[in-house]
Amino acid sequence: MMDARTWRVGCRCLLLLALVGSTRSEGVQSCEEVRKVFQWRLAGAVKGLPDSPRPGPDLQVCTSKKPTCCTRKMEERYQIAARQDMQRVLQTSSSTLKFLISRNAAAFQETLETLIRQAENYTSILFCNTYRNMALEAAASIQEFFTDVGLYLFGADVNPEEFVNRFFDSLFPLVYNHLINPGVTESSLEYSECIRMARRDVSPFGNIPQRVMGQMGRSLLPSRTFLQALNLGIEVINTTDHLYFSKECGRVLLRMQYCPHCQGLTLSKPCMGYCLNVMRGCLAHVAELNPHWHAYIRSLEELSDAMHGTYDIEHVLLNFHLLVNDAVMQAHVDGQNLSARVNKICGRPIRSPTQSPRCSFDGIKEKHGMKISARNGEETLANRRKEFINSLRLYRTFYGGLADQLCVNELAAADGLPCWNGEDIVKSYTQPVVGNGIKAQSGNPEIKVKGSDPVINQIIDKLKHVIQLLQGRSPKPDKWELQMGSGGGMLEQVSGDCDDEDGCGGSGSGEVKRTLKITDWPEAFSLHLLQKDFHFETVSLVLSRNVSPSSTPPVC
Repeated sequence: MMDARTWRVGCRCLLLLALVGSTRSEGVQSCEEVRKVFQWRLAGAVKGLPDSPRPGPDLQVCTSKKPTCCTRKMEERYQIAARQDMQRVLQTSSSTLKFLISRNAAAFQETLETLIRQAENYTSILFCNTYRNMALEAAASIQEFFTDVGLYLFGADVNPEEFVNRFFDSLFPLVYNHLINPGVTESSLEYSECIRMARRDVSPFGNIPQRVMGQMGRSLLPSRTFLQALNLGIEVINTTDHLYFSKECGRVLLRMQYCPHCQGLTLSKPCMGYCLNVMRGCLAHVAELNPHWHAYIRSLEELSDAMHGTYDIEHVLLNFHLLVNDAVMQAHVDGQNLSARVNKICGRPIRSPTQSPRCSFDGIKEKHGMKISARNGEETLANRRKEFINSLRLYRTFYGGLADQLCVNELAAADGLPCWNGEDIVKSYTQPVVGNGIKAQSGNPEIKVKGSDPVINQIIDKLKHVIQLLQGRSPKPDKWELQMGSGGGMLEQVSGDCDDEDGCGGSGSGEVKRTLKITDWPEAFSLHLLQKDFHFETVSLVLSRNVSPSSTPPVC
């Protein structure tokens, strides 16, 4: 007599055999279930659907010796549905990755915009409180400088060397008229222009303009490249989300997903091996992205790790006003010598005394989240970037395993269950299963893969290009060659280490160490590279200073 355990096992076997038997097409007497699923899947009633199985000699893909519940028109509609299903599962599989990159691209861009505005405010406050008599005249140059910084960061065709020089050129006439020759007022426009043009010859600010160029180049260019790379990442995902599948792939997708319906098998799923062969064949060109995608993420990580010290845009922008202050003070100290040299170049001006205009800096700009607080090392822009890279690293092999992911998570039957092998319901798939990539498809029993995909090739070329950019902008421990700007500019070699000459240890006025605190990532994001109307309610600036109270920047 059988024990209880043996009896339960026997029952399960009988149930499994019954399930296999019930799903075989020989037993299909009615097409009612197929009609219902077809109408539900393809939205609405459709005329001409068979009520019972019948011969289908006109079918192109879902051919069978058995009677079928499909017509030629149904097969055509199913083929469209199979392509749409493929688009859906591709978009679903990449949605988390796409959101990760898009969210961070938007957040980094917004944070950089906030940094630029804060740096502009600090520079305006410096003039408003310390050099009040020239603050109004300096306002336009300050605004133009930081506008150019933003344009360059977000991809515009501007040259950092040019806008740094333009700022110091415009600053010299103000310093000369208000500090070197105090009490002097309006000189002619021609004389002011002569002073401006003489700035590079008389070098009133010493090496500070060159230091600013170096710091701006070493910090702006990596951040610009980092943002460009993130936007390319989004483009890659958008491209693979909307692939055009070949005619051959469309046929095998139809056979895998909807041909079972023609035999009344509306609940069947493809066998795992069968699904892998079909998906690895259809996505063979996409799999070729994998080594380049892996290198792309690795290059992003290397660049992010290298962006510190004078390569850290947060440090450079928020300490810019200190270098400006040092430049003005240096010109003031050397005023007598500078006056003699300017008189030799431009002659003596004819001046009439007037009252200096009052500072009109709008302190309301300060309201964008600025407050004094202790520095929190976990809230820096660099750490936010590191957090993003750590998340992105999980997707290094995304494209290499995409076909497998789709079969395991979405399409194929679980192991041990009856499954569709392209012709019938079976216990297991018996054909050899090929690997990923184009070369592995030569032995694929389900699909023939020929030629190359020009769209994928174009994306690979773009990835190669941005990888070169990322690696070219990564500071090396010894030397880093940087080509600044667009269309030429300054080529310099700088040390990868941070020293006082680079401005890391302060500039005599005391280094300002500040931290951008991002209190929340925006849930709704939009990438408008040159859009100026940002809202910064989610971003606050946390400041701390390693300086004496007397050197604290005054507030207007």
